[in-house]
Amino acid sequence: MKLFKKIYILSLLAIVTVACNDAIDIEQPGRLGADQAFASVGDLQLGLLGAYNGFDHTSEIQFNALFTDELSIGFDNGGQGIGDGTYAFVLNPGSAIAGRLWTRYYGTLISLNLLLEAAAEITPEAAEQAEYNDIIAQARALRAYAHFQLLSYYSPDLTDDSAPGVIAVDFIPSIDQELERNTTGEVFAAILADLSAAEPNLADATNTTFVSQAFVQALRARIALYRRDYTTADGLAAGLLNTFDLADRTQYADLFDDADNVGAIFSLERTVNDTYDRQGTTGSANAGGWAGANFAFVNGGIDGSPYFEAGRSLFNLYDTDDIRFDVCFDASSLINPDYASDADPKTTDILVVGKYTGSEGQPLMNDLKIFRVAEMQLIRAEAAVAAGDLTAAAGFMEELRDMRYSTDQAAPTYASQQEAYNDILNERRKEFAFEGHRWLDLKRLGADAGQNINRDAIDCAINGACTLSVTDFRMQALPIPLVELNANGTISQNSGY
Repeated sequence: MKLFKKIYILSLLAIVTVACNDAIDIEQPGRLGADQAFASVGDLQLGLLGAYNGFDHTSEIQFNALFTDELSIGFDNGGQGIGDGTYAFVLNPGSAIAGRLWTRYYGTLISLNLLLEAAAEITPEAAEQAEYNDIIAQARALRAYAHFQLLSYYSPDLTDDSAPGVIAVDFIPSIDQELERNTTGEVFAAILADLSAAEPNLADATNTTFVSQAFVQALRARIALYRRDYTTADGLAAGLLNTFDLADRTQYADLFDDADNVGAIFSLERTVNDTYDRQGTTGSANAGGWAGANFAFVNGGIDGSPYFEAGRSLFNLYDTDDIRFDVCFDASSLINPDYASDADPKTTDILVVGKYTGSEGQPLMNDLKIFRVAEMQLIRAEAAVAAGDLTAAAGFMEELRDMRYSTDQAAPTYASQQEAYNDILNERRKEFAFEGHRWLDLKRLGADAGQNINRDAIDCAINGACTLSVTDFRMQALPIPLVELNANGTISQNSGY
């Protein structure tokens, strides 16, 4: 495919042109630094850092927030997010998010496959064997994650093995190959094979910015959740909760200031002078750069030119005693309890996103949290509901809320599974706001919970796009992008596009 040809060339250029010192002098994610083809275990280590550098999450953060009900158009908006129709539920093969995720993850897959193919030609010294095995294991685990991200967005049904999936790429395609999509089941088989091969050779490390056995377990747990294999998901989540602590109120705040890692299982590190230390593409799913630049131009306060603000339907879910209120909404926000009847609420009710205010002295730059301990707690709650044990589910919810409020919370009482799913979905909405979960959560759980995208009237006054049903085709899967359709005559499109 032409897409793969371009990615292949770019990947080779990355391998042969970036200086070694650039990789050594910065923290993960680093830059690939070999001046020539991989020839040693040291070269492979540099190549692995380069592969890490290909992983980003800002596009997912932006799309999940803007397309659903996490955001509102900010007072300093100059057209960001409006012109391409994302905020109006416009989604088609030409949409930025469709092309961005597809090309980014396939580009990363090509880099990983280059690394793995080169590794097969290298015989490590005895003293290098453990490092060599770990490099290969990390690469295969990252390849599994990239394939899973693609499936999550482009497969219409992760529970159906026969549903159209994505192109499983565990090799370097030739320039003239045109590949059809594998089934969802085939891609999951490739993912699980990579994880099974990787896990024994990975360190059981506490460094949350590199792949470890805990990363594999967390990914397996999320896969099982999305696949509705609740028994497996519950067991994996329980194991991680025995190893990792839920963040308390102080630790939760410190986690999002990058001052503490308690509560994190795996994060993409962002540091001063790395590839992502920049503004990025504002208001577009092309994103990149600082995570906070998804919402503001200058800094994380009301004086930082916020072009997106938090949505009112999200804001209204929080109690002010919830530490997540303090983290998600900057203290400089203007909060008008009578916003609904205000003649000009956009000047009196300004809810500034506060989750990515910056770290290391760099405004808007923060690590990107991929797997968190709280997700495992909520997986256990959801699994209990699926098993019909509403009391156990309520207990898991109470445990999480006790860690978020200043006083112990009463366990909720659920009259039905739908009521419990709705509560869990709302809790996920609060816990993972602006972290790239909302569209995915509505896609897989919205129907069971009786929830749709539902913006407050103040937030959709600009275009009338107030609600979107989770049964709509735009909530089932992203479209296969034009960049692939134009290059690949054999690939099929998702239904509705």
